[in-house]
Amino acid sequence: MTPVDLSIVIVNWNSREFLRACIGSISRDTCDIRYEVIVVDSGSFDGCEQMLEQEFPDVRFIQSQRNIGFALANNLGAREARAPVLLFLNPDTEVSAGAIGKLYAEIEKLGRPGVLGARLANTDGSLQTSCVQPLPTILNQLFNCDLLLRAFPKIRLWQSAIRFEGAVSPVPVEAVSGACMMIRREVFESLGGYSADYFMYAEDLDLCHRTRAAGLVNYYVPAARIVHHGGGSTRQLSRFAAVMIPESVGRLLRKTRGEAYSVGYRVALCASAVGRLLLLGAGFPLALLLRRRSGWKMSLDKWCAVLSWGLGREGWAQHSIGREQRGRPLGSGSCAD
Repeated sequence: MTPVDLSIVIVNWNSREFLRACIGSISRDTCDIRYEVIVVDSGSFDGCEQMLEQEFPDVRFIQSQRNIGFALANNLGAREARAPVLLFLNPDTEVSAGAIGKLYAEIEKLGRPGVLGARLANTDGSLQTSCVQPLPTILNQLFNCDLLLRAFPKIRLWQSAIRFEGAVSPVPVEAVSGACMMIRREVFESLGGYSADYFMYAEDLDLCHRTRAAGLVNYYVPAARIVHHGGGSTRQLSRFAAVMIPESVGRLLRKTRGEAYSVGYRVALCASAVGRLLLLGAGFPLALLLRRRSGWKMSLDKWCAVLSWGLGREGWAQHSIGREQRGRPLGSGSCAD
C-alpha cells in the first residue's frame, strides 16, 4: 500500500449527509500531504457505507454492530490507521483550503507536542469559542454562561478562543475541542488512546489532561480554519446531551481531582440549575412578549435535565459505560463491537 503521512479518523452516527460534505471538503482542499480517511460507523447503519462505496471508494470503512460511543469508536479507527500522525475529525465539519496541511506542518515543526486543534467556525462563519477550552473546575463550570462569555470574553477563567483572536502562530492552551484533534500516533498510543470511561463528551478534555500530565504542550493553531456545524449527530438528543455533559465532566473531575471535588461539582451544578430555573420563571412574561418562547422552553428543558442529573435521578447516565468497556485499552475489542 502507498505510504501515508496522515490518517484522518471520522466517527459517524446518523450523520451521513454531514459526512458526505466533510469528506468532499477534505478531497477538494487537502492536496499537499499524503493521507487516508477511515470512517467508523458506530452502529447507526444510516447508509453511509453505501454512500462511501459510491462516492469515495478510497475511504476505509469500519462498521461497528452497536453504538460503542465516541471514544471507543475513535480508538477502533486509530487501531487501523497506518500513518505516524492522526487527525480525529467530526463528521459535521468542513475543512477550509489548506487547513489540514497547516495543522500537519505545525505538528512537524513542533516535534512532539500534545494535541493540536484548529480555529473552528460556526455555520455562519463566526468564531466557535469552544474550540479552545480550559480543563474543567467547579468555578469555570459554574459560570459557564454564553451571556457572561459575550460580556467578558477575555477573562482567563474561560480561556475561550476569543482571547487569541489575531494570533497567527500556534498558541499553548490547556485543551482544544474534540471536533478536530491532531496528535502523533506514538503519543496517542503511549497514553492508551481515548479513555473508555466516557461514552460521549469530555473524552477530548481527558486526553488533553493526560498529554499535559505527560509533560507535553497542547496547541491551538488559528491559521487552520475549519467549519464545525455542530450537533449533527445529537440535535435530536438534547436531553441526552444536557445530562451526559455534566455526567462526563463529573467523571473527569473524579479522575483528576478526587471524589470529594466531583461531589462538590454536582452540588454546585444543582445550585446553579435552581438559580437559572428561578430566573427563567421570572423571565417567562418577557419571553412571551419578545416571542422567544421556543428558546425559553429549550433553556427550561436543559436546566430541568441538569437538576434531575444533579439530584441523582438520571441513573442511566451513570451506567452509560458498560463494565466490559471500562479500562479497555487501545487495540482491544473488535470491529464487530
